[in-house]
Amino acid sequence: MDYHYEKKRDPSVSDFFDKATLEAWSKWNDLVFEPGELDLKTKELIAVACTYMTRCPYCIEGHAKAALNAGASKEELAEVIQIAMALSSGA
Repeated sequence: MDYHYEKKRDPSVSDFFDKATLEAWSKWNDLVFEPGELDLKTKELIAVACTYMTRCPYCIEGHAKAALNAGASKEELAEVIQIAMALSSGA
């Protein structure tokens, strides 16, 4: 693979969307990650699996770090990544 994302080179999302849209999305994103029936660790592990399926390197990095910070182990991360890979292998 010749391409690996570089934060300093890649454009920021804020370069494409207006401020009001980004603020609305940010508030909604914060709300869905508040503890509810699922704790933050579980939500972040789900997010890691989803980001592997959508193949967003920025999201993978951010949610993997957030999952670890919420108490997930590297083994738990590996397991949810394997599930995502298995489910998306035919996609």
